[in-house]
Amino acid sequence: MRFLRQSLTGLFLCSVAIAVLLYAGDLIKTALDEKAARADRPSQSRERVFAVNVIAASPGTVRPVLTAFGDVKSRRTLEIRAALSGQVVELSENFVEGGQVAQGQLLALIDPANTQDALARIETDLRDAEAEQREAVAAVLLANDEVVAAREQVALRNRVLQRQIDLRARGVGTVAAVETAELAASVARQSVLAKRQGLAQAEARIDQAATRLARAQISRDEAKRRLADTRVVAGFDGMLSGVNLVEGGLVSVNERLAELIDPAALEVAFRISTAQYARLLDDSGVLRQAPVKVTLNVFGTDLVSSGQLSRDSAAVGEGQTGRLIFAQINQPVGLKPGDFVTVEVTEPPLNYVIRLPSSALDAAGEVLILGKEDRLLARPAKLLRRQGDDILVRAPDLNGAEIVAERSPLLGAGIKVRPLRATDDKAPKAPDMVELTAERKAKLVAFVTANKRMPAAAKQRILGQLEKPKVPVQMVERIESRMGG
Repeated sequence: MRFLRQSLTGLFLCSVAIAVLLYAGDLIKTALDEKAARADRPSQSRERVFAVNVIAASPGTVRPVLTAFGDVKSRRTLEIRAALSGQVVELSENFVEGGQVAQGQLLALIDPANTQDALARIETDLRDAEAEQREAVAAVLLANDEVVAAREQVALRNRVLQRQIDLRARGVGTVAAVETAELAASVARQSVLAKRQGLAQAEARIDQAATRLARAQISRDEAKRRLADTRVVAGFDGMLSGVNLVEGGLVSVNERLAELIDPAALEVAFRISTAQYARLLDDSGVLRQAPVKVTLNVFGTDLVSSGQLSRDSAAVGEGQTGRLIFAQINQPVGLKPGDFVTVEVTEPPLNYVIRLPSSALDAAGEVLILGKEDRLLARPAKLLRRQGDDILVRAPDLNGAEIVAERSPLLGAGIKVRPLRATDDKAPKAPDMVELTAERKAKLVAFVTANKRMPAAAKQRILGQLEKPKVPVQMVERIESRMGG
């Protein structure tokens, strides 16, 4: 019984092995037949299809923004210089670097002793001149009275002479008496001439006294001005810079003591090309009062102020090109003279323009649009402006067309593509945030606090962000790059 069972099992296994071998042989034969048949068929190449991002062209009105770089300057800057030489005997507490001063405030006092003595001497001379003028007036009155008296004496002598002549005519008088009377009359007339000459001298003395008085008054006014020059006062409200004076020091005439800057009257000067300048002119050729935005980037924190164009330079300048433009800053926030800032000028609006990525336009001024059967077509487009990574073009026949956003050397007219369209608006990406350790945050806070070049407003803003649990990564990287870490 056992022999029969083992014999049947061996027979079954042998049958299975033969069946597997037959199936394997059939598979090999079928594969060889397919290979032979495929070798006899001609080869066929498939067209390559590229995937491209497309955007819909929608013309509209856009206000281009001209971007330039410039320096912040103060429209009211005054150099404080010493009008007199001497020793500084008094100095204001605000006469320091960055000190806030008000208009008319006393900043420094140069020793006024010499000027006070000179003024006292000149005032004494002035009183002498006034006394001399009074004496000259009195002398004129006296001289005038003497002339009147002399003329009365002449009249009296003339009457005596006439009486002697009458007596001589009646035979009573003598010739000697007549001659004596004539001599007396002549002497009286000579006396009148002398008195008149004295009157003229007295009147001339009045003029001389008036001239002397005027000179004394001029000297007094000059002495008062020199005394006032010993007081160094602020010409307007502002901040002091470049202070190099201490109490008790000696100053010379016209020595520079400090510089007074008005922090509220700031402007930015920036240079642009002549073509850009032409776009900022109105129909009459005058610079437009276009709005501007001034940005100062400090460790990832932007200090932004607004303003408008005010004027342009009168000349190009030796060795320079383009135009130098000045823009007035309204209510500057944290800006100081000398800051290097970014200036964005809003140009007049452009109508019927299309905003595209800069990679959509080639060097020949053509863009690729999506045609029938998803094949590309080349169309010309006029470049009007470049706005960062975008461009503004004008092409009336592209209204509603789908334009390839990113061109590559593999794309061209007639190429079949697979368009990729944006289905939803992407929300603006929030800045990357990082959580700092206590040690790292303490180092950043210490560095920002010790930085004296950073504006106070920016410093407070950065310290406020560092106090939060998470801090922007960009700001941390900029601060650490300045730290050298």
